[in-house]
Amino acid sequence: MQRVDEASVTVDGEIVGAIGAGLLVLLGLDRNDNEGLLDRMIDKLLAYRLFADGAGRMNRSLLDTGGGILIVSQFTLSADTQRGLRPSFTSALPPVEAEELYDEFMRRLRESHAPVAAGQFGADMRVACINNGPVTFMLEVC
Repeated sequence: MQRVDEASVTVDGEIVGAIGAGLLVLLGLDRNDNEGLLDRMIDKLLAYRLFADGAGRMNRSLLDTGGGILIVSQFTLSADTQRGLRPSFTSALPPVEAEELYDEFMRRLRESHAPVAAGQFGADMRVACINNGPVTFMLEVC
């Protein structure tokens, strides 16, 4: 996840999702991910303190700021790059299962927060952002 001043995702030259200040989340789904993790993932994304308070410390969350969240599915985050010079995606959730889990994640997220924007699952996307900080965290939920 990245703290951004703005972010957008484009498919075939058309912007399909955009936010102002908030979070850009690149979402990778692994074989061990399931619906049981979704609520914990959403709770953590919304409550994670990475926005500055009045003293400039990271003490405010997306819930505190009311910022937007842009979710972009990115299976390449599941790549195994330990051996060789070509990534392996055997640890990624298969596409059909990943899309179902992604859709459920988006449904639950939209019930919990607004504004929420998204890319298009499985599409060739162009992601643009102005990363504020830069602040980027790898967030794992078990």
